Amino acid sequence: MIVNYQEDGWQIISQRAHGLLSGQICFYWKHDFRPERWLETIIATTEHDDVFNEFVNDDNLLNENGGPVNFKMRKFDEDKCEELLQLALSKSRYIALLTSQHIQFLYEKETDKHIVAYCKKLKTWDGKWRKEAGLDEKEIRTAYQILEWCDALSLLICQNQVPPEGRKIEISQGPDNQQYELWSPQESVLRVKPWPFDTDSFKIHFESKTMTQLKFDNVIAFREKLKDAPVQFHTYLISK
Repeated sequence: MIVNYQEDGWQIISQRAHGLLSGQICFYWKHDFRPERWLETIIATTEHDDVFNEFVNDDNLLNENGGPVNFKMRKFDEDKCEELLQLALSKSRYIALLTSQHIQFLYEKETDKHIVAYCKKLKTWDGKWRKEAGLDEKEIRTAYQILEWCDALSLLICQNQVPPEGRKIEISQGPDNQQYELWSPQESVLRVKPWPFDTDSFKIHFESKTMTQLKFDNVIAFREKLKDAPVQFHTYLISK
């Protein structure tokens, strides 16, 4: 989950809500630069964090002080990676390949021998899945670069990292190897340059929850409070 500290407490955005926002952004990508299997690309982008469900099966939600754990504080978890891959693989080899690329993007620079071995195993699986599905390595790499870009933009928005007063921040390199910039000329309006989308403007939406209690005795107590916490709805206009 994404955890932001605010004056009124913790703002919590679930991993799945962040993924859904990534998918909304992906939906508007320029037609001329969309991979052939576009619907599956959107699905992979939307579901790239779906293994984390704070309401049901994720027990790593609190730190040693009883506060909520931000996603950046989490360490490599092979079981979660495997679960995410199996969810993807149950849909298609294409989605599994994009999911595998994402796991490698997150961890391939780690030096822990266990993580290195796992990423090496993923590369072997990638080759097998591409062969089975008749997919080209370049095609998968391009599709993943779109996924990663949409993920990066969603994270900037969800973490409240868009600078004030119209100052610019880098998003990520897209599949065209250009560096994209993001800024906000006014409240709830975002600009992106160069413009990678098919329409001149579109709206995005996501939900967060606000928790005024700052620490919790255990995960069960936190989870129940999170389920009942007030919902806030966020809308932004992304415009050329």
